[in-house]
Amino acid sequence: MTDIAFITGASSGFGAAIARRFVADGRRVIAAARRRDRLDALAAELGDALLPLTLDVTDADAVAALPGSLPEEWRDVAILVNNAGLALGTAPAHQTSLADWTRMIATNVSGLVGMTHALLPGMVARGRGHVVNLGSVAANYPYPGGNVYGATKAFVQQFTLGLKADLAGSGVRVSDVQPGLVGGTEFSNVRMAGDDAKAAAVYADTVPMTAEDVAEAVSWIVGLPPHLNVNRIELMPDVQGPGPFTVKRG
Repeated sequence: MTDIAFITGASSGFGAAIARRFVADGRRVIAAARRRDRLDALAAELGDALLPLTLDVTDADAVAALPGSLPEEWRDVAILVNNAGLALGTAPAHQTSLADWTRMIATNVSGLVGMTHALLPGMVARGRGHVVNLGSVAANYPYPGGNVYGATKAFVQQFTLGLKADLAGSGVRVSDVQPGLVGGTEFSNVRMAGDDAKAAAVYADTVPMTAEDVAEAVSWIVGLPPHLNVNRIELMPDVQGPGPFTVKRG
């Protein structure tokens, strides 16, 4: 039986890389995102093994309707990759935009929770499945300007562990994949509100990880024997380490 994987945020970055890797691994993929043109290009590249689906994970009604709205032959989702997410801004908490905070929470927390709530019951009923949540090292290593973004990823970490506690023995696995510095995606461009120079500066004089590196890790995790669960995996390039404590002097 060919596993069906549902990937959110699949129009670019980690999501697109994971979709390509899963298809190469012999899986069928539902690639969901807001940007239909990007999804159609991915479908043209990967063929019938990929089903493009226009979806905004912050649309609670659309997410809740997923189990019954998918084509019949695509409904037995065995792998959910909760990848849709974003960081907005680097300002300190007292100077940042409340709208940015709200949008990060809506996508990184509420969107992820809604997707899980929609597709998890089917996995449990079938006695097999895997929920892979894309977290971040920011869940564990706070840094100036990370405030709500880091908090959303800390939620993802704790939510993953809570799911694991609930699902023990169910045949459904749950994993939190926590990347560090990754280049070649839109992540920093989005965070810097389209300022390409600021985004590029994040990776200056480094060799960061790539989206394909993250896809490799996800492929390995879901390909492990079904009795083995990776609770959490942290990924960093060798040029990165945990940040120092913030110390205000003077």
